[in-house]
Amino acid sequence: MILVDWQIQNRIERGHIKIDPYDGKFVQPNSLDIRLGDHFVWYEDSDDVIDPYDQETITAGVHETHAEYIDVPPGMFLLAETLECIGLPDDVVATIEGKSSIARLGIALHQTGGWIDAGFCGTITLEISNANQRPVRLYAGMPIGQLVFYTTERAEKPYGSKGDAKYLNQRQATLSRYHRNVRQ
Repeated sequence: MILVDWQIQNRIERGHIKIDPYDGKFVQPNSLDIRLGDHFVWYEDSDDVIDPYDQETITAGVHETHAEYIDVPPGMFLLAETLECIGLPDDVVATIEGKSSIARLGIALHQTGGWIDAGFCGTITLEISNANQRPVRLYAGMPIGQLVFYTTERAEKPYGSKGDAKYLNQRQATLSRYHRNVRQ
């Protein structure tokens, strides 16, 4: 079941869902608006291959900045953080969705990583790209997306209790940690 406004607000106020910082004006009928943080990470233009199993290639040629805004050129891919740190209990999952007003500028908020498991805690790393023909300026603190919360049965092993929870308690935009997987 998707949580509605009063359920979202009630669970946050009771501490069942943790949102920090929390502002009730961002509760929507079926979601919670989240804001863009000020940490941005991107890869330099290069022909060097990124091997998901090789940490050195994942971290090579990376630039990062903390800024009040960033101009995203056409075709650029970058990682960014959410301003909000979230904490989900073992019976709530969430998806992150883009705001339509931002999407209409050509900005995609996530590639495929929009799922947030029960038991996750941390900031969310956004996978932003610009499909527009023109650069788009994004400001830290602006509502950039929305979290949709779903109730589930209690997870036997929530994200936080898994031994391989690669992104638990992440802060800031976080590069891929795929290299921690065992290659089959």
